[in-house]
This record gives sequence, structure tokens and C-alpha cells, in this order.
Amino acid sequence: MSRCEQRLVNTSIFLSQAGRLQLTNAVFSALPTFFMCTFKLPKTMLKQIDKFRKYCLWRGADLNAKSPLKAAWHMVYLPKSEGGLGVINLLTQNEALLLKNLHKFFNRLDIPWVHLIWEKHFQNDKLPNNIGKGSFWWRDNIKLLDKFKGIASVNLSDGRTCSLWWDIWEGQVCAQVYPELFSFAKMKHLLLQKILSITSIEQLFHLPLSSEAYSQLLLLCDKLDGLHLNSDQDIWTYIWGSPLFSSSRAYKHLTGYTTVPSTYMWL
Repeated sequence: MSRCEQRLVNTSIFLSQAGRLQLTNAVFSALPTFFMCTFKLPKTMLKQIDKFRKYCLWRGADLNAKSPLKAAWHMVYLPKSEGGLGVINLLTQNEALLLKNLHKFFNRLDIPWVHLIWEKHFQNDKLPNNIGKGSFWWRDNIKLLDKFKGIASVNLSDGRTCSLWWDIWEGQVCAQVYPELFSFAKMKHLLLQKILSITSIEQLFHLPLSSEAYSQLLLLCDKLDGLHLNSDQDIWTYIWGSPLFSSSRAYKHLTGYTTVPSTYMWL
């Protein structure tokens, strides 16, 4: 924040409006990026940085200037193709950068902190949910779980990172495809790898099932019978058609200014 204020004081009053916009995007929006790659910044801090960006864009270096803003800030965030100025939304950018940590976690990359979290919290056939556990840093990351699952689907190998009901696998979210059957489920966060080792799938549900739930159970059993898991690790892919995570593409999808296939609109 101090660095942003120093840059603002040194801003030339002779810059054109286009120059101010370029300075806002290239300098003030970029200064907190290093920290946003690791930490979820407090909203008060982001609000203060936005204040410096507004002054740079509309009022110049004078922090005591009272001239009115020329446009609402939420309109400035819009892409130029939508009539805005393309200024980065720092809150959304912070989330897009942190999603890369979930990418590393679910793909079980060979990184010390990934091994530590899997061994510490998710050994016994468990998967992360919105109830955070662990350090403040990991709890901040896990709060973005729904947004990560909204842009990611799993290519199954061992099924260790995939939830039976809530993750997109084989192009479907089972909790939505089989809603009646899901209402009878005993465990709402069941690991896909575990269900294939169960001898009788009926023990996972409260009996007796309704006729509609039973027909959905038969469909689910047919789907599970077609799965062939192996010892390789699951690979998570994204709605832009690649297993490589891109913060810039994640930002576009989080802001909603891109076309999202209907399969991924389950959130």
C-alpha cells in the first residue's frame, strides 16, 4: 500500500487520460500481484489500493482532490469489448491466482506442501469441503473450492481425488443427474475410489428406496460398471480444454465475460 501511495504522489499531472489508464493497469494493478499469488488479501487493503487506482485514473496525484469520478468503478472493470476500460478487479484476480494452489493440490504435484496437506488432513478416504481445516492459508484456499470445481473436471485414473456426487466426471455431476437417489445417500461426500471397492452398493443408501431412486440407482450402477480405474493419478482439466491451469483464463471465467459450456453451469 505504501508503494502504491508513493507511485501515486510521483504521477505526472501532464499524463493524458490514456496514459493514466495505462499507468493504472501496468503499475497499480500489478504491484500487489506477487502477494496475491500466495495470500488472500483483506478487503480493506484491496479497497485502499482501489482508492489509489481511482485517484490515478480520474484525479491525478492530488490526494485531496474532490473532483467527481467520471464513471462508476464497477463499469471500469468491464472489458473494453463490453464498454469498460479493462481495469483488473483485484478481488477476482486474487481468487484466480489462488486457484492455482487448488490445481496443484488436486493434481497431487510433487511439492512438499501438497504432500503435507494430503497426509495431514485427507488420508482416510476424505476430500476437502467448504468446512476448512488446517492453517489460515489453506482455509483461505479451500474457500475457493466451489469456484475451482465450477471450471474443472476430472479425467479419472485412480479416482482418489474425485467425489462421487459433486465433481464433474464422465461429463456429469451425479448429485444433479440422480437427485432422487442422492436424497437417500448416507454419505454426501463419498470418494469415487472407495465406492468401487464396496461389495454391495445398497449399503450406501437409506432403504427402502423409492421407485424413481431405484431406477436411478440402476443407471448409476451401469455407469460405475463402465469405469476402469488404474494406479495413475487423476488429471484435472479445465473448461478451456487443457489440463494446464491459466490464471488469466480463470479470471475471465470468474468475471463471467466468456462463454461457459452448459456442462459446467452446475454451480
